Amino acid sequence: MSLSRFMAPLSCTSSTSDSSMITATVKENMNTTTALCFEDTKEKIKNMFNKVELSISSYDTAFVAMIPSSTSPHAPFFPQCLNWLLDNQLVDGSWGLPDRHPLLKNDAILSTLACILALKQWGIGEDKMNKGLHFIESNFTSINDDKQHHPIGFDILFPSLVEYAQTLGINLPIQATSLEAMIQKRDKELQRGSESNSEGWREYLAYVSEGMLMPLDLNTIIKYQRKNGSLFNSPATTAAAFHHLKNANCLSYLQSVLQKFGNAVPTVYPLDIYARLYMIDSLERLGINHHFEEDIQSVLDETYRYWLQGEETIFLDPTTCAMAFRMLRLNGYDVSSDPFFQYSEDKFPHSLKGYLKDASAVLELYRASQVIVHPEESVLVKQSSWTRNLLKQDSSGYQLYADKLRIYVDNEVNDVLKFPHHANLERILNRRSVEHYNVDETRILKTSYRSCNLANQEILKLAVGDFNLCQSIHSKELKQLSRWVVESKLDKLEFARQKLAYCYFSSAATSFSPELSDARISWAKNGVLTTVVDDFFDVGSSEEEQLNLIQLVEKWDVDVSTVCCSEAVKIIFSAVRSTICEIGEKSVERQGRNVKDNVIKIWLDLMRSMYTEAEWLRTKATPTMNDYMQNAYVSFALGPIVLPALYLVGPKLSDNVAENQELNHLFKTMSTCGRLLNDIQGFKRESEEGKLNAVSLHMIHSNGDVTYEDAVDKMKGVIEDKRRELLRLVLKERGSLVPRDCKDLFWKMMKVLNLFYIKDDGFTSNEMHSTVNGVLKEPIILSELLVDSKSNTLSQKH
Repeated sequence: MSLSRFMAPLSCTSSTSDSSMITATVKENMNTTTALCFEDTKEKIKNMFNKVELSISSYDTAFVAMIPSSTSPHAPFFPQCLNWLLDNQLVDGSWGLPDRHPLLKNDAILSTLACILALKQWGIGEDKMNKGLHFIESNFTSINDDKQHHPIGFDILFPSLVEYAQTLGINLPIQATSLEAMIQKRDKELQRGSESNSEGWREYLAYVSEGMLMPLDLNTIIKYQRKNGSLFNSPATTAAAFHHLKNANCLSYLQSVLQKFGNAVPTVYPLDIYARLYMIDSLERLGINHHFEEDIQSVLDETYRYWLQGEETIFLDPTTCAMAFRMLRLNGYDVSSDPFFQYSEDKFPHSLKGYLKDASAVLELYRASQVIVHPEESVLVKQSSWTRNLLKQDSSGYQLYADKLRIYVDNEVNDVLKFPHHANLERILNRRSVEHYNVDETRILKTSYRSCNLANQEILKLAVGDFNLCQSIHSKELKQLSRWVVESKLDKLEFARQKLAYCYFSSAATSFSPELSDARISWAKNGVLTTVVDDFFDVGSSEEEQLNLIQLVEKWDVDVSTVCCSEAVKIIFSAVRSTICEIGEKSVERQGRNVKDNVIKIWLDLMRSMYTEAEWLRTKATPTMNDYMQNAYVSFALGPIVLPALYLVGPKLSDNVAENQELNHLFKTMSTCGRLLNDIQGFKRESEEGKLNAVSLHMIHSNGDVTYEDAVDKMKGVIEDKRRELLRLVLKERGSLVPRDCKDLFWKMMKVLNLFYIKDDGFTSNEMHSTVNGVLKEPIILSELLVDSKSNTLSQKH
């Protein structure tokens, strides 16, 4: 039984074309459009790997500007920061990011108040202070607007800074009742946190300590100092600590930041490891990482060195730790899951991001938990459960703290819950990521910041252009394949399901690069043929015809006009033979030899296994579970789809490697998962047809002790174990003979299987139809995405 059994029909048009035309088109497109149009954009993106850029924070700069000189308490320690504040007030009287999002007014109010305090402290810029006060007065109602995004600690920081302003004699345009309400809200939060007595609360309080009128226990705060001298990599917190403690390491940190950024500071520094990893993750999710393989390799090598050194920038931040772990492991680096014990369900709340219930941290921890490769990684199993539950709560009304505007967090949460890693086909993910991409992405900590490394229009431009280029090639290939179906007369076989569009989709959605055209064509043609042969052995043939087809493949060099016992046998054998010969010819160019005989053997193994199943049905035999599975993983028909494509994806694959136990282990593990997924879903239909499968056999051989539900649970457990085993085999570097590009095909097929067999929370048939069209037919319009991004600016809700 082939994987296409449960795929709904999808029509596709045909037109005149052939393999040589497609190959020529691919090469022409690669040599002209890609090379000429994208080079400038790619160069700009490459340069971003070399430098992480961060926007300046007027909020943090204000606190650095407030530090008095070590020689005179009446002069600033960093006068350049004070001058920066004087030079960078916005036209509306506020300080903060220019072109800020309408839902970030509270951020602007907080930053503006901090800047006013700095100017007031040094008795300078009265006109600018008045303009700032007017801005606060004009926008003060946003503080009680639930749609507005609150920066971290806003409910503590703002009223505390207002109180400090009053001690400086600043007449803030705030009604006494409003101020009292804010203070009561702050005090309640402080009391709640104090009563919780959690480490997460203490860390949170230390993080926002620059805004506290009455300083905290300084010894409590300084314990959070990092090796670079900072507290939480926050210039504002570090400035306040230095103000009170005169700690030399705090000063060293502030000086290093100013040396890098000039006369002002960002709200977080350093961010290099996270920013570069996030950039790589974005490139992968957008489907353009193949343009930057050397740059990505360099970043991952560096990250791995930091990982081995125990770099605190990674391990003190759950978001960065989880992202580094996931990306390193998926790229073949040997990394342990042990660091996640510090972020277990009971310990996570005792961290700053855990106390905040930070959405990005929970998302990354959940994503990391999906790359389990060892049986003993219980920490990841538990992590998957509790983070998923938190994310489900978030999507149903209970909201985690978001360091991005809410709509973008909601999109990410919905996507990760709906499409787990093992069912996320690359091109579907790429299209969703492109459509949800926010070129003006703003992150929010205690204040907002931007970085071109996290989001920019050049990346989106390349992603859209690359997607449309590949899609145009895919469209031509699909038309060529439609022509092949007709020329091969496969459409004349009334018993056979027509699954070309889905067979090609499963290939294009996973191996989409232009240079993989031969592999895609092989995958799709063999997908169509295995569906036809499955139906032939299942419902479309007699025993004589089945044996005739197998004998023809065994003999190979035969005259089809005289040795075929039926027209159906003639059509199928001719199509299989021509496809195998075509693969053999193409393999000469890539492998230096013709692999036709290898592919013939793959097809013979499949046909013989299908004949065995047909014999069991004819004789009403009840095989043992072991005999069934030994035959069934082959009869599931993934061999001719995946194995020949291994010779066409690029790396050399010798006969010794092709016949090695490692390759068979990969194939058997993948196919076993597919067979069990199929048998669970097909149990009812096959039972009605008098056929046996893994579920029914498990029940039969248990002598009535196992129910249907028990059997399904057993099968699901095996699937989960096999899925993890397959990922481990794919990612294994040491001792592996099979090239990674080849091993990836097994995991790509695993994703196809899981996507096609998802029922409860995956695709509906309409969604699948729409998704196929989105990958194969409908181009992405860049201008529409940019318009949509601007529209979201006006419509997003907290």
